Amino acid sequence: MDFYISKEEVVKSLNTTIGVVEKRHTNPILSNVLIEVDESSLKLTASDLESEISTRSIISNFKSGGKTTAPARKLYDLCRLLPDLTEIHFFLDGYNLKIETESGKYNIPTMPSEDFPVFELEEVKSQINISSKNLKTIISNTSFAMDTQGFKDFLNGVYLSVDDKTITAVAATSHTLAKDSATLNEAVSENIDGIVPKKAIIEIGKLVGEESENVVIKLGHTSISINISGTTFVSNLIARKFPNYELFIPSGESSTLVVDRKMFSESLSRVSVLCGENNKGVKFLTKENSLNISAVNGEGEENLVCEYRGEEIEIGFNVYYIQQILSTINSDKVVIDFFGSDRCTIIDPTSNDLKYVVMAYLI
Repeated sequence: MDFYISKEEVVKSLNTTIGVVEKRHTNPILSNVLIEVDESSLKLTASDLESEISTRSIISNFKSGGKTTAPARKLYDLCRLLPDLTEIHFFLDGYNLKIETESGKYNIPTMPSEDFPVFELEEVKSQINISSKNLKTIISNTSFAMDTQGFKDFLNGVYLSVDDKTITAVAATSHTLAKDSATLNEAVSENIDGIVPKKAIIEIGKLVGEESENVVIKLGHTSISINISGTTFVSNLIARKFPNYELFIPSGESSTLVVDRKMFSESLSRVSVLCGENNKGVKFLTKENSLNISAVNGEGEENLVCEYRGEEIEIGFNVYYIQQILSTINSDKVVIDFFGSDRCTIIDPTSNDLKYVVMAYLI
């Protein structure tokens, strides 16, 4: 193996793969990145056994091909600290990867490429074609609601369901639920669903951008594969069934409140300062065109002017979950539907596709 590549090209590829690399693992080779070189490109692959990512970059001068593995973070840190526009010379010398520039020489030990794990791909019938922007939107609108505590593994990810020309993403904890849908570029031949793990969702979110470039998703019964801009990401799915989330979404007659989002969020922040360290409960008291927000412990309260028509309701919430949802809403106004003081509440239900549900807090 002997080739030249620009700093910018190799750092971009390393940056794409580094998120999958395990910092600590019983198998040392999983801290390495697989390096493969042919006449036109450099291919880097990282794996943690549950997921795998590979990407290609253009080399500037090819001497000979081959493959090996090297410590990913050490390689990344070294290359990114080199001066911009540096041309880097990589070549193998026995079991060492030699790295040379105009001003420096570096040596990194390698491990055999034959020991690097190969991700087993399943045969997939459903191929999903979606714009990068649409995929990024539904991930951004739902992934914050994944269960970070890990008490229920089927909630430690985002549930994806594909039906005809619609893809739906759902994430939930025991207290909140976020659901959003987007239109595919073309209908799928087979309806399919699965739970994508938290780490995989984070990596997919990094790969997709706001541009309209299309993303190809292959969603199988046990794995998901995504290809975009020459980068392929593969992950196992969580081998559990997602609960019927529709049962968590309230329906029927409701009382509706409309309030300025910024004013509402700032008021919640001030009142929550006075909540106890172990009790982040706030209480809402709704009246005609008025919302009273108070700390459950009675240490602080504020009154907000709003649009409200409906029965007077006294209901409690964990302020953390409300603020989480508000941080994802871009509109100036927030719409809240109350279904009673002891039932779940829908925040920003103006879109049929996007729904945020939060459970009432006992007061």
